[in-house]
Amino acid sequence: MDLALTRDVSPRIARCELTFLERQPIDYKRAVAQHQEYCRTLAGLGLEVLRIPADAACPDCCFVEDAAVVLDELAVLTRMGSASRRPESPAVARALAPHRSVVEMEPPATLDGGDVLAVGRTLFVGLSKRTNAVGIELLRRTLAPHGYSVVPVEVRGCLHLKSAATALDAQTLLANVIWVDPKAFPGLEVLPVPLKEPAAANVLRVRDQVLVHGGFPLTRELLQKRGYSVTPVDVSEFLKAEAGVTCKSILFRR
Repeated sequence: MDLALTRDVSPRIARCELTFLERQPIDYKRAVAQHQEYCRTLAGLGLEVLRIPADAACPDCCFVEDAAVVLDELAVLTRMGSASRRPESPAVARALAPHRSVVEMEPPATLDGGDVLAVGRTLFVGLSKRTNAVGIELLRRTLAPHGYSVVPVEVRGCLHLKSAATALDAQTLLANVIWVDPKAFPGLEVLPVPLKEPAAANVLRVRDQVLVHGGFPLTRELLQKRGYSVTPVDVSEFLKAEAGVTCKSILFRR
């Protein structure tokens, strides 16, 4: 991956959409500082960071991952499951247009990018509160001419599939096996996160590093023992918004 598309933090992030968590106060200044450090970390790993300005009218806009699925051949502008988030999409489409042909999803499809877990040319897609079966089928039809397989996966107890599982490499997933059935990923090893850190399955592989929230020491130790190089990042304010490490960027090749 060469590019990382990000979006700055809305001053109204404390009014973000919530589905499973009780609302907690979010410190805007601290969230901004954490996001800036996150972007610096991506740049330090050799990515060119593209930053879209925040939209004060869109509390969730920094969670740019949900707005698009970007592959080598094209970008799919999603129709997010929360109607209040759909005004985020035009700015993301404009940012992606110089880099990819952009295809837009149409109603009644809904799909959040956080539900799309790409492993090679297979896309596991969460059937969740935000992504419906119509959205999954539309994604399948859109990507089939490019040789991608789309596999629906039931998600329970969390917002997105990538809240429950992310890829450590082409053969291994890190997962909360309470939120997703490991049998949904045939041929892949599924490494369970420690039960005391249920939100720790959301990690981001950037080249030879795995970015993990710094507040999950048991998961960091688990990955290091498995031979992964771990880079801690602080996303504590964003965890209160049901977000994680992957949510704040879209990584793609130049």
